[in-house]
Amino acid sequence: MDLLPVEIKVNIESDVAAALSLLGAAHGEMTTRQIWFAEDRDGAAAGRVPLLDAGLIVRFRIGGGADDLTVKLRPCDLKQLVGRFSAPFDAEPFTYRIEEDWSVNGQVPAASLVHSHPPEALLGTVAPGADPAAPIDALQDQFLHACAPAVQLNGLVALGPILATKVDDVALDDLKVNLEAWSVAGMEFLEASIRVKPKDEDDAKEFTKRAERKQRKLQETVRERGVALSEHPENKTRRVLTALVAAGRR
Repeated sequence: MDLLPVEIKVNIESDVAAALSLLGAAHGEMTTRQIWFAEDRDGAAAGRVPLLDAGLIVRFRIGGGADDLTVKLRPCDLKQLVGRFSAPFDAEPFTYRIEEDWSVNGQVPAASLVHSHPPEALLGTVAPGADPAAPIDALQDQFLHACAPAVQLNGLVALGPILATKVDDVALDDLKVNLEAWSVAGMEFLEASIRVKPKDEDDAKEFTKRAERKQRKLQETVRERGVALSEHPENKTRRVLTALVAAGRR
């Protein structure tokens, strides 16, 4: 497989509104939307997140001009990705991406198949009593059967909404940074992220060194603006899903 693009993320928890201001969010175009996740209904009722534990994320993004439904394997073993899913592709309305996620939690490969939908087309899917699995398309179903055959999508429940505010391509020194704030269940998170793509002349060692430099630069640039980075060992998706499951059992 060719070298994989890297998405580098840092998380911020203290005073998200102030952090957005310090990082220059006012200079970018802001988009607000709702994010929902689907989990196993029985598992969630018992306070667990079985799909997430199996490395599967089912995510709905609603609003901001368009909706989309993503099925993602993270972390995944690249040997899982077989057939047409062994390489990235774009086939409107689908985008299939394979990349590495780098954060304080480590470096893991991830594969995601995103299906774009018209605005608010997915609202009914996350309504009480609806079946969140209904809009999972045949291609996404094929992806899961081929690459994660042990994972079953029988009886799902939608967890949310998470209020998300996103600002893309904010200039921080020589970096173009995406900022996304999440607010849910009394918690607030801000994620700052950049993508590093391999160049034609890169070998694995050179590309890794370049991505590591970009990771250090992102961390330093955020800190230099007076924003503290989170050192929490769990990523924000797990923390949010765990909180939503707990809230649903009260």
